[in-house]
Amino acid sequence: MNNSPAQALPTSTDTPWQSLATRVLEGEQLTADEALQILAAPDLEVLDLLQAAFRVRHHYFGRSVQLYFLMNAKSGLCPEDCGYCSQSKDSSAEISKYNILRRDELMAGAQAAAERKAKTYCIVISARGPSEREMAAVEEIVPEIKKQFDLDVCACLGLLTPEQADRLAACGVNRVNHNLNTGEEFYREVCTTHTYQDRVDTLHAVRDAGMELCSGGIVGMGESPRDVVDMAIQLRDLKVESIPVNFLNPIEGTPLSGQKDLTPNYCLKVLAMFRLVNPEREIRIAGGRELHLRSLQALGLYAANSIFVGDYLTTQGQLPEADYNMINDLGFEVTQSVEVASSKSCDAQQQKQDG
Repeated sequence: MNNSPAQALPTSTDTPWQSLATRVLEGEQLTADEALQILAAPDLEVLDLLQAAFRVRHHYFGRSVQLYFLMNAKSGLCPEDCGYCSQSKDSSAEISKYNILRRDELMAGAQAAAERKAKTYCIVISARGPSEREMAAVEEIVPEIKKQFDLDVCACLGLLTPEQADRLAACGVNRVNHNLNTGEEFYREVCTTHTYQDRVDTLHAVRDAGMELCSGGIVGMGESPRDVVDMAIQLRDLKVESIPVNFLNPIEGTPLSGQKDLTPNYCLKVLAMFRLVNPEREIRIAGGRELHLRSLQALGLYAANSIFVGDYLTTQGQLPEADYNMINDLGFEVTQSVEVASSKSCDAQQQKQDG
């Protein structure tokens, strides 16, 4: 039995977290110290913190939730040594290994994405960067996908040159995913075969080619809270449109398989911090949400406004029906136009002010 004195619950409607949300909505940017305070918040304040994050989320995105569908278009066979990844050269995890999928398999994935109410179809390959054959396959399939289905396409192909980024933009790719994964100082602890700057350079190449950026990270790799905050602020500085927040799934056979320090409450604080640091950006609860948020998954959507529906790269997600039920139970709705949801929310706020 825990005989320690009970902590007093916050009762003021003007709590520090609500004041922080008000400042964010007024256009102020959080400092690194303020972001760290969020991650260090007592567990008893998590609900108030989420309410503050939800005020910001609702202002920009209403009650909308966007769905993404992930296709592992090439599995394993990667020469990089990323310690978190089951597809890296240092992993002994038992996974499927295959070269880039055929046209009909990629089109079947696009059909599944559309049937599952996803707005974005994510084509992912395991590689340091795409080969010419892989580039050509993506260039061929993307126009077909966009002609047949009402889907945006996000490509995740590894490190890109400016010329490769231009080719992806020319064939119709809307967005490129390339995660920073962690803060710059910690990056060398999880990968040595390429640098943090290599990843930043790829993001600049994508931006210069006129595409949107999708970049986030993985929490729970042994990093410090400061590393998580540094990543969130760097993503803000890069003006990344879509931020996937992964929670490490410590897959057996990977160098980071022993990392098991995350709690549901800490994961919720991370999501709230990302929302308040990047108020106008899409925040997606990505890999590991089922494992680490567990029964609190639904609460994550008070800060985030997007999830993957279906499986991840080499791990399973929960059934799509469970995701739909979770969204419906919250009183939220799946939308295929995040801009419309944002506009409606802003209009409603303006009408409230005018009234």
